[in-house]
Amino acid sequence: MANLCGYRIPNSCLYTSLIICLAISIVISSTQLMQLNLDRIAANVDVRKIYDDVYHSEEIFRINYAEMEKKLKIYIYPQGKKCSNYEDTFGNYASEGYFFKNIRESNFSTDDPDQALLFFIPISLQRLHQKELSYEEVGKKAEKCVKNLIIKYPYWNRTLGADHFILTCLDYDVHIPILVKNTIRIVCSSTYDSDASRFIPHKDISLPSVMKRFYKPSRGNDLHKRQILGFWAGVCNSDTRKRMVDIWGDDVDLNIQNTTVHVQGRMKNVYRAKFCICPVGSRITNSRITLAIHHGCVPVIIDDYLDLPFHDILDWEKFSVVLRERDVFVLKGILSIIGADDYTRMYTNLMEVKKHFEWNTPPVKYDAFHMVMYDLWLRRHLVKY
Repeated sequence: MANLCGYRIPNSCLYTSLIICLAISIVISSTQLMQLNLDRIAANVDVRKIYDDVYHSEEIFRINYAEMEKKLKIYIYPQGKKCSNYEDTFGNYASEGYFFKNIRESNFSTDDPDQALLFFIPISLQRLHQKELSYEEVGKKAEKCVKNLIIKYPYWNRTLGADHFILTCLDYDVHIPILVKNTIRIVCSSTYDSDASRFIPHKDISLPSVMKRFYKPSRGNDLHKRQILGFWAGVCNSDTRKRMVDIWGDDVDLNIQNTTVHVQGRMKNVYRAKFCICPVGSRITNSRITLAIHHGCVPVIIDDYLDLPFHDILDWEKFSVVLRERDVFVLKGILSIIGADDYTRMYTNLMEVKKHFEWNTPPVKYDAFHMVMYDLWLRRHLVKY
């Protein structure tokens, strides 16, 4: 008697039994392999679906982006150092410095205005502000620079500036009426319910704001380390922030701090929090949102009138929580009912879109610089009047 496949088999039947046992093993292995392949296919479908959901239409975006890379040409007006040459990527308003530097070195720039679809007025209000000028003085200086261009070059008068654009993270340009009305404004303060911003959604562009350069690279998948429900630290310079601190300042699940915590201490909580609260403040910028995205913390945006960067391309509800200011009263309840599966999905989406909010020099495909250029590409056919 012989032992085969766990059974005692007569020697006379050993050969036949061996064949049967091998056949069974092959069937079992094939079934396991088939199931493994099905699992992989299912996993790929799920992941693909998650990434597709991030865009309003990924196919249209990819097609238009490729066309933009080939055809978009921008003429940059020559400017003296008094008005331009701001390329500081280390200090405050780093995103402005990144853009000024990148556009000059990019393939989008052309020295032939006849090839240009758009015209860039490289006025740096930040540079003018460094001279400690008042709002009115900065506005007058910038307006003088623009009027000199209008007199010297014929391109503005063809469209009254509708195919021209400027970029600034300061609001001083609102004191220049000829820029606010027609010109495409790329700004950090993208609220359309404020006289201080005067943002026009169909025309202007929201710039992903980086107040200071990120010195540490963004982390990889650290989902398992995020145990704090929500985190915010800052100054109560708006009614919404004051209410949030009054209601949730002592909560055990939400870490809400009315303090300008040292950057290093604040970042520890950003890395440990599931959600980073980004409430409206006295000065409207999206720098908190950009910081949260960079560090893998799902942003919770509490603002009634903020125009989010790339909202016509990205579906923000798939990787962030967008709330009205009145929702601050039920903030904890809203975040608590987001289940583990939904949060994992949002976090995965956040990892996918993060590249669109990164500033690089030289720029990288699909990064913040290229996404801003894509937004300009979409506005090249605005009605010119």
